Amino acid sequence: MKNIIFIAPPAAGKGTQSKLLSEKYNIPHISTGDLLRDEINKKTQLGNSIKKDMEQGNLITDEVVLSLLEQRLIEKDCKDGYILDGYPRNVKQAIAYDALINKMNKDLGVVIFLDIDKDLALERTISRVICPKCGASYNLLIEDVKPKTEGICDRCSSKLNTRSDDNKETFLKRFDTYLEKTSDLINYYQDKKVLKIIKVTKDKSAMDIFEEIEGILKK
Repeated sequence: MKNIIFIAPPAAGKGTQSKLLSEKYNIPHISTGDLLRDEINKKTQLGNSIKKDMEQGNLITDEVVLSLLEQRLIEKDCKDGYILDGYPRNVKQAIAYDALINKMNKDLGVVIFLDIDKDLALERTISRVICPKCGASYNLLIEDVKPKTEGICDRCSSKLNTRSDDNKETFLKRFDTYLEKTSDLINYYQDKKVLKIIKVTKDKSAMDIFEEIEGILKK
């Protein structure tokens, strides 16, 4: 199984695809946000420092994130492949990640860019609902990501809510900022000939996208 890096703007379906791949191929879905939260929950010296920086609104340094990532990639469940979500976010981080996996004798694998139009991404965003209890996320527009019962979480039967930041103004700012910051990263991976682009459209279901990804991984 190849290692996978996902690059995708908000509402492109990266989380859904990561979950599907992780479940089918039994490989870990590694989110840098989760790595930071896990370290905080362990109450280590580094975790306490990360918590303090986050509470003060400071950015977590690339060196800290890369160190946590290295510790995670050493674990046995990464031996047969993994899905990397949220890292790298720019060319500087990509170069540092390349150096790390070279040191660890790991392959870069494949980088998948989920390309979605802004209007569709906005439509999806304002249709998202989440469970405040277990954190499960759904989308009322996507047939195979809808809750089975309207307004009720499939996992824990709690009432679903909309996300507070899922409004038009906030989303458009997040979307434009993301594309601006990742355009050089996309070019970087294109030059390395590892980038695969999948167009996300309204007529494609989550499973349609998943099948396209599987086709890429089998090549």
